[in-house]
Amino acid sequence: MKSTIMSVSVAILFLELFVVAAMINISFCNGNSYVGCIDSEREALLKLKQDLIDPSNRLASWNTGDGDCCKWAGVFCSNITGHVLQLSLQNPFSYLGGDLREVKAGSNYERSKLGGKVNPSLVDLKHLIHLDLSGNDFEGIQIPKYLGSLENLRYLNLSGAKFAGMIPLQLGNLSNLQYLDLSGTFLSNYDLHVDSLSWLSGLYMLEHLDLSQMNLSKASDWLLVTNSLPSLKVLKLTKCQLCHFPPLLSANFSSLKALHLAINNFDNSLFQYGSWVFGLRNLVFIDLSSNQFQGQIPIGLRNLTSLRHLDLRFNYFNSTTPGWLSKFNDLEFLSVAWNSLQGTISSVGLENLTSIETLDLSGNSKLGGKIPTSFARLCKLTSVDLSLIDLSQDFSQVLDTFSSCGAYALESLDLSICQISGHLTNQLLQFKSLHTLELGHNSLFGPLPPALGELSSLKKLDLSNNMLNGFIPLSLGKLSHLEYLDLSNNKLNASLSEIHFVNLTKLTWFSASGNSLILKFNPNWVPPFQLETLQLRSCHLGPHFPSWLHSQKYLSFLDISNTRITDTIPRWFWNSSHYQELNLSNNQIYGVIPYFDHRPLPYQPFEFGLLDLSNNALSGSIIHLICNGDNKSVIISLKLSKNYFSGDIPDCWMNWPHLQVLNLDDNYFTGNLPISIGTLSSLRSLHLRNNRLAGIFPVSLKNCSSLISLDIGENDFFGSIPTWVGERFPRLLTLNLRSNNFHGSLPVQLCHLTFLQILDVAHNNLSGTIPRCINNFTAMATINSSNQKNAIYYFVTRGNIVFEDASVVTKGLLVEYNSILNLEKFQRILEI
Repeated sequence: MKSTIMSVSVAILFLELFVVAAMINISFCNGNSYVGCIDSEREALLKLKQDLIDPSNRLASWNTGDGDCCKWAGVFCSNITGHVLQLSLQNPFSYLGGDLREVKAGSNYERSKLGGKVNPSLVDLKHLIHLDLSGNDFEGIQIPKYLGSLENLRYLNLSGAKFAGMIPLQLGNLSNLQYLDLSGTFLSNYDLHVDSLSWLSGLYMLEHLDLSQMNLSKASDWLLVTNSLPSLKVLKLTKCQLCHFPPLLSANFSSLKALHLAINNFDNSLFQYGSWVFGLRNLVFIDLSSNQFQGQIPIGLRNLTSLRHLDLRFNYFNSTTPGWLSKFNDLEFLSVAWNSLQGTISSVGLENLTSIETLDLSGNSKLGGKIPTSFARLCKLTSVDLSLIDLSQDFSQVLDTFSSCGAYALESLDLSICQISGHLTNQLLQFKSLHTLELGHNSLFGPLPPALGELSSLKKLDLSNNMLNGFIPLSLGKLSHLEYLDLSNNKLNASLSEIHFVNLTKLTWFSASGNSLILKFNPNWVPPFQLETLQLRSCHLGPHFPSWLHSQKYLSFLDISNTRITDTIPRWFWNSSHYQELNLSNNQIYGVIPYFDHRPLPYQPFEFGLLDLSNNALSGSIIHLICNGDNKSVIISLKLSKNYFSGDIPDCWMNWPHLQVLNLDDNYFTGNLPISIGTLSSLRSLHLRNNRLAGIFPVSLKNCSSLISLDIGENDFFGSIPTWVGERFPRLLTLNLRSNNFHGSLPVQLCHLTFLQILDVAHNNLSGTIPRCINNFTAMATINSSNQKNAIYYFVTRGNIVFEDASVVTKGLLVEYNSILNLEKFQRILEI
């Protein structure tokens, strides 16, 4: 999205590739007669293909019928000798860019991965100087040792190919190598590692080295070895589990242009022992983001006056913005985001950055003041991120600052959570190049101006959590490049129809939750877009279940809770489910959950999962939902409360190993609690209140030692309260056993629950005395607070926070605290 962020590194890469291409010397000069491939090399390629898995048939041209292997896909030969010089077998598609549909199974990227193994016949290509296998899937096999026999190799790229294990030392024999990329990907579970980088020492011609995502935690010689490579221009060691920066007596990095050390665990030893870094006068790119640096931004950086890219984000720097930044006349990218910078946004140090294109000061909540008027001189700015900075400024003043010359270049403006106020004005029309405008969580008010529809380049528009009101202008339907639109949590109160979306063919994210919008769509409407996220909570969508959702093939995040739906859920909706989050709660949806032939519902291929069907009129058994199929669900939160579900609670919870929140309150479940509940070792909240469950206190719960909240009140459980309740749940905050048939005395072991803040055992058949150690419940005596930051919640997902809730009976009245439970407000809740 921010096209200029990597401009320097991309330029370096293209330069290197140009040099490599020149070295390959594939001759197309006039007068040279064409020479076909060598027979022995053709046979070697056919053997190579034989061991490769090629699901998309990329290597269809590799066959004996076409004897000239130099015409095969990915094969490049010398026109002079006919020898194979280059094998470019990289995945032609990329997962980069964040397009969810492109990383899903079955996408072009997935289908185009080569797999299998690399046949040793590769070493018969003795003249090979360029080998690229990047972006494929070799499923954790080791990098072949015999690659070290390709002595003429100058370019080797195995990045993202899912090799694993120890790096073969034989790669150190490739003395002609100039480009080496063994980096992994953030999406891979495979681990490449080495205990030492000494095998690199002989690669004197190496100019580009990328070992990102490789485990180098044991390679204490990483700096000593890389320092011995005199030709090195680019060094990438991102996310390599590096912690300590060793001392270096003298630096030989005189050729170094780009240094990537992001996402490690470096502390200030870099500045203690790494003074040589500040002497790299030719350095144009440095990335030190996502480490453990503290204190002031090191003054030694001021010596690197050739820098074009400086990235210090996600550290713990707590100084003011340094004035010496004014020396960086060539700086194009600057990010000090998400540190603890203090003071005001001073024009000192920033006003002279006339080459700056990307400026990111976001996440520094202690930084404030108004945007300096001197920013008007930064005429090359294309991306500005000042989110989470206390500007306390009128929006029109902000636009005035950037409108003098920046309006023509500015492509991205993020002012989220900045305390800006005022109207959205027609001043926006000056910013014709804007493709990203983020103004969420501010105090903007008034109507949406029709002029928004004139920002024809917009791809992302976030106006969420403001006080905007009135109609949504039809002109928004003209934004044909729009991919992301968030209008949630405002005071919009009009109708939405097909015409609002007529040209939004690229829309993948749409949120209008928390407004009073009425969605009026023809039942046969087929939207022009394919959404990945749709959030319409509290809008008027019903009474019928929206049939147009049937056309959405990539929908993964869906929230249509509290939208006045009074209908059954069509079977096509269940059968096409592929949701990571699904919230249909607080409607009047009725009917039963049908039987599914294949997978459990909903199928969850990703890490997080939320399924909320609570507060509807669904009935029948839930066995098809819980027990269908053998796949392991990765759902974290399952809420089915306040329905008419009945029968036994199914005994298939071993298929839900990631579950943290289970709420079955207010249904008609009967029988005993199933034994498999005890397999939910990650469970933190269990609510079974107001059902018809029976039996003794569920012994299976003994294994759920992560519980924070347990509510089995208003059932027919009987017997004594076991002593292990006070021993197995050390982090328990709420315990509700109210209105059951428990008898005997209150076990003294409950006093071990020192974090307990709600205890309700009233309306049972308990006898004896109350244990005197009940005064151990000191957590019930905390200071009152209404601050929601103290509320208990379990995880935050895309647009959803799963809060704890509780039903508390005090002075005979039942009070329900849903989604905003702050236990510090109820410090004396003890019902016995």
